[in-house]
Amino acid sequence: MKVENFTSNNGNKVTNQFIIYCDDKTVFQSYNSIIAIKYGNGKTELDERFWDYSKTTGKYRNQFLCENKKETEMKIASGEYILTNLN
Repeated sequence: MKVENFTSNNGNKVTNQFIIYCDDKTVFQSYNSIIAIKYGNGKTELDERFWDYSKTTGKYRNQFLCENKKETEMKIASGEYILTNLN
């Protein structure tokens, strides 16, 4: 397992925003909450309660997923992303 802080556009480490690499998955954690998990098989899960918790969480969720909020909402609606309890 490896844990890294997100890095801002200016190269500084971002506090309380983490990427966790573990086996076949990559996890985005904001503060003490798991926000999203990307699995090696292409499956993505988002926490049903916290995936859109705040502006800051959204900013780094978008960076983690490489998309904007509208694209994420469309993938949730289509079933491509699964909302579940990750915490």
